Amino acid sequence: MSSREAILKAIKEAKPHDESALPEVNILHTTYANLNEKFATTLAGVGGNAVQLTSLAEIDSYIKEHYAEATVIVSTVEGLHVGTKELGATDDPHTLKDVDLAIIKGEFAVAENGAVWVKEADARHRALYFIAQKLMIVVPKGEVVHTMHEAYTRVCFDDKDLFGIFISGPSKTADIEQSLVIGAHGATEACVVFI
Repeated sequence: MSSREAILKAIKEAKPHDESALPEVNILHTTYANLNEKFATTLAGVGGNAVQLTSLAEIDSYIKEHYAEATVIVSTVEGLHVGTKELGATDDPHTLKDVDLAIIKGEFAVAENGAVWVKEADARHRALYFIAQKLMIVVPKGEVVHTMHEAYTRVCFDDKDLFGIFISGPSKTADIEQSLVIGAHGATEACVVFI
């Protein structure tokens, strides 16, 4: 028997055979009186902004007003027809390097840290979330939870879901001289739109 096999055999033999139940967590978590206000304040603190709109049609007007310079727009939001580049037309994520604005769908937001849970069944172009110059995440109104503890209870995957991620604001780093740099390695702007 090789030393590798001996080590693996010892690990298997030492592994507990009975599964212990996870402990019950009864921690009182922070709650916020106004979830939308707390989310917007937290998101602004990490360099993003939150906007309340009433319909998908208003997003079109918002884009024309606030992203007039965006020439290459990709949208993964059903019913929103503002894209200038078809995402399904390519299998190579490198072709997304010129995307000025990516509009993606978020499932819910977290007031505690300004994050949005994004999960897509067809995640073959997940590079879009990180390569676009500006990012807009569309979240249904009322889909805001207080804390990450509450958020984790909502996170689930099934057979068709391949990828999920929490996104909070634009990319940033504070490694160099403890100075915050926004847009260091991804989107330079992030806007969360509630409709």
